[in-house]
Amino acid sequence: MLGVSKTVPSPLMVLDGPRLMPEGDRTPRQLVVLLHGFGASGDDLIGLAEAWRDSLPDAAFVAPHAPEGMPFADLAGRQWFALQSFTPDELWRGVQRSGPLLDAFIDQELARLGLGSGDLALVGFSQGTMMALHVGLRRRLAPAAIVGFSGIIAGPEHLGEEILSSPPVLLVHGDQDEVIPAKALALTRDSLAAAQVVVEWHIRPGLGHGIDPIGLAMGGGFLRQAFGGRKDPSNR
Repeated sequence: MLGVSKTVPSPLMVLDGPRLMPEGDRTPRQLVVLLHGFGASGDDLIGLAEAWRDSLPDAAFVAPHAPEGMPFADLAGRQWFALQSFTPDELWRGVQRSGPLLDAFIDQELARLGLGSGDLALVGFSQGTMMALHVGLRRRLAPAAIVGFSGIIAGPEHLGEEILSSPPVLLVHGDQDEVIPAKALALTRDSLAAAQVVVEWHIRPGLGHGIDPIGLAMGGGFLRQAFGGRKDPSNR
């Protein structure tokens, strides 16, 4: 059976969240970190592991809860950082604040499983995509891949001077996204391409702020190819 564990988000600045391990006695050979969006939790995104476990049978999955509670007591869920105006400066300050915490968590999970950076993939949704891109492109040893659903890059003007590695990136966005408009994909794609990051991208017709079955299949296939085709991390 698939091992499942859940944790309750802690008010302390320490990340943790639900995990899914490979079936049976398989030893994990890859780690997929799933980063949820604003107002959600790791429990919301760990379901992606159920969809991908057949194509990634040797992968361990973890979906950390973001470090901050929502600003109002009657709102459930977590946030990687506060969103008041959704301005570029706000996004940039936010990823800078939470980035080191996520980066440390990734290092701890890799060490716990005895894996290296080339065995790592980051998958984000919405605000989680901002975090995946910010942290993944600044790790000294490149992850195998980054997948971003319905998100946007934060601080694109800083990427050229800060990027340390160039993992392949998949971006998927709905053309009816009412939260982060589809034009955010073009901004993100062009910013990554300018930094010489290889980007695959797809606009999903009729999709709002979410992940549809086709996008889900694209993400799983991208991860499978990235893990199967990479022997060494590509570094700068």
